[in-house]
Amino acid sequence: MNSLQEFAPVVLFSVVALLFTLAPIVISYIIAPRTKGARTLNTYECGIEPYGSAWVRYGMHYYIYALIFIAFDVDVLYLFPVALNYAKGERPDEFYALLCFVLILALAIFYAWGKGVFTWKRKFSQ
Repeated sequence: MNSLQEFAPVVLFSVVALLFTLAPIVISYIIAPRTKGARTLNTYECGIEPYGSAWVRYGMHYYIYALIFIAFDVDVLYLFPVALNYAKGERPDEFYALLCFVLILALAIFYAWGKGVFTWKRKFSQ
């Protein structure tokens, strides 16, 4: 078989993928309004006029909470299909693998709890 004929589907797929990638960019460039002004360059915050400084410092606990939430949210995404597959319950090693995974998650929670991550220190201004 000719090597060009072998790679024709790959080339066709690449061209179609490139078209699907560039078409929205070109269409938005053609259709988008081109007005510039103070309101156009202003920060958009859910339709509300922004006030105050954008350079507000948040406490480190906020970021730690966010990272822990993201980590455990992703872990739940892994647990859901595993739990659905485990419902068949054919092999006991699946149960032990799931148990090890949940225990590692529990150890991470206990470690963070011991470090005091879950205690939110509030600043009271008087």
